[in-house]
Amino acid sequence: MAEETNNLDNYLASHYIHRSNWLRAAVLGANDGILSTASIAIGVAAASTTREPIVLATLAGLVAGALSMAAGEYVSVSSKTDVEKADIKREQQELKDMPEIELQRLAEIYENRGLKKETALIVAKELTAHDALGAHIRDELGINEISQAKPIQAALASGAAFTIGGLLPFLVTLFLPLKGMEYAIYGFALFFLIALGVVAAKTGGSNVRKAIVRITFWGTVAMGLTALLGYLFGVNV
Repeated sequence: MAEETNNLDNYLASHYIHRSNWLRAAVLGANDGILSTASIAIGVAAASTTREPIVLATLAGLVAGALSMAAGEYVSVSSKTDVEKADIKREQQELKDMPEIELQRLAEIYENRGLKKETALIVAKELTAHDALGAHIRDELGINEISQAKPIQAALASGAAFTIGGLLPFLVTLFLPLKGMEYAIYGFALFFLIALGVVAAKTGGSNVRKAIVRITFWGTVAMGLTALLGYLFGVNV
């Protein structure tokens, strides 16, 4: 039995879907941290002749962005959790009120997946006898341990990732020469974004080249538009 459990754990470890929840939140947070903070720094640097406004604006953007990201992720994922709980409660009531209809519904799901009608009904009956609610949650509602929403985990991952990502361009504003700083910030931010794309692709087992192209293109667009606004306003602060 222990050997079978170990084999299952090894099998799951060879796939990447179990990382999807925290990986999505972490990558989104870090990407937004780098991009948002760098864009603010570039926009202010393009319109400023002194360092202090650039540093203050970047720091403010970093703090506000991290808190906003964590709060937004918590609210978003909590809403998903509320929907899941409501569906589970509704499913419990349906199993109590109309068990035969629910059994047929479960059998139809298995039949649509390729089982013969008789086999689908047998499987539905056996799973219902073992754990009726669990079977319907998994196969009818599509909720499982991997996809189940975890608000606190997502919020912490997003907030921490945003902070780490935002610190990188913030440090650039502290130590690089003021002249041409917007170009330096762009270059470093692009490097950070590419590194993030590679790490995310490797961790998630996806295509590295696609990740780099996607993140470079949209990063350039966002930072370029922000710099353009800074030049257009041209306010010396």
